[in-house]
Amino acid sequence: MSIQIYILSKLMDENNYPYKLKKELSTPIPFDKLLNLSESKLYYHFESLTKQGLVEQVEIIKEEHRPDKQVFSITDKGRKQFPLKIYKVIEDAESISDMIVALVNLRFVETDKVIPIIEKKIEQSLIKKDQLNQIYQQIDVDSSTRESVDFMESYYASQLEQSIHWWKVLLEKLKTKTI
Repeated sequence: MSIQIYILSKLMDENNYPYKLKKELSTPIPFDKLLNLSESKLYYHFESLTKQGLVEQVEIIKEEHRPDKQVFSITDKGRKQFPLKIYKVIEDAESISDMIVALVNLRFVETDKVIPIIEKKIEQSLIKKDQLNQIYQQIDVDSSTRESVDFMESYYASQLEQSIHWWKVLLEKLKTKTI
């Protein structure tokens, strides 16, 4: 889904072709390598978006001794669906890192619709933290496994605390419109 959001965001700005987008992803930081994004994967997502009716081929650029370039444009349906795809990524995200592409494209959505989603994520994380604490309190272990249990509880508690912290930072930035 993130790759499709990236493609749609680029097509919101101008018509484009897959090879150019892959090239843009590789410089100056090789995001294509970090995301394990091959040209064939990118073409697959263009094809999928075309089948969904969100993009359409508008031109073929022919160059001598080079493969044809299929230029795509976002459709009216794509313009309507694009914000919904962003909301879906944010809703489905288990961590902020799961929604980086959506966050970069917040200009295409209504912040007031994102805020309750993040508030819910904070609430769910706080519930998980309480549940973890309750489970930990119920665990009856002997001294030989106490270190392992304490380690795991500490690890999961710190992960949840970090997550809650960053959800709250994001929420504040959304509320103050600094992101």
